[in-house]
Amino acid sequence: MCPPDHFRVDYVINPWMAGHEGGLDLALAREQWEGLRALIASFAEVVTLEARPNLPDMVFTANAGVVYGDIAVPSHFMPMERRPEETHYREWFRAQGFDVRRLPDSVGFEGAGDCLLDRGGPWLWTGYGFRTEIEAHPYLAEWFPDRELVSVRLTDARFYHIDTCMCPLSGGYLLYHPPAFDYDSRVAIETRVPPERRIVVDTLDAGSFACNAVNIDEHVILNRASPALQQALAAAGFVVHEVGLSEFLKAGGSAKCLTLRLSEPRAAPAS
Repeated sequence: MCPPDHFRVDYVINPWMAGHEGGLDLALAREQWEGLRALIASFAEVVTLEARPNLPDMVFTANAGVVYGDIAVPSHFMPMERRPEETHYREWFRAQGFDVRRLPDSVGFEGAGDCLLDRGGPWLWTGYGFRTEIEAHPYLAEWFPDRELVSVRLTDARFYHIDTCMCPLSGGYLLYHPPAFDYDSRVAIETRVPPERRIVVDTLDAGSFACNAVNIDEHVILNRASPALQQALAAAGFVVHEVGLSEFLKAGGSAKCLTLRLSEPRAAPAS
């Protein structure tokens, strides 16, 4: 995680930011971030990345890159406003001992915002359509050969990364908002994840960033979930923790966007 020391909305690079330029309650944002950090720290170790001046979106560490085993693939942002963050992420990954794989500068890729490991099958859900280009996918498939890379295309600009509309959960469950994906992508999802493992999120919950959740074992940490969604998650054995993150929603992010999981184990070799 990265503290919101320099967090603000200075520009518009997704639909949620529009109208919020200069309009954040920064004290509340700090309180909300600290609450999220403390809750996650009760279930997992949290390390922090130093915030840098004039880089307000560094707080959204899901977009630093994607980590799998000892490999880290840093992001190369589509919006020019975020490109100055890239050097800091590459340096941080190297300092932590990761094997850093760098995409060509001509290829857009926005890290764990658009690259999610399934928790039940051997799939690497990888998005494209808005902020990651499909040209990044062959590189990821080569670097993570023990995973089946499944390309899924986003069609609604409100859900510009797949982690805003999809969250793989422990036990092979999948929390997702089907209208955010095109037909072929929904087929790709639904032919891999059986119906009893799919938890569909409606438009109201999706708009509250319910899919942008942090899952640690049986715990699901999110901004807000309707009673119906909470009941569906509870029926699947999950414990829901709501953490208000209103100030970060104004920038187009929530719980998952504010975190990057660093302990993604490689799949065990076939016996």
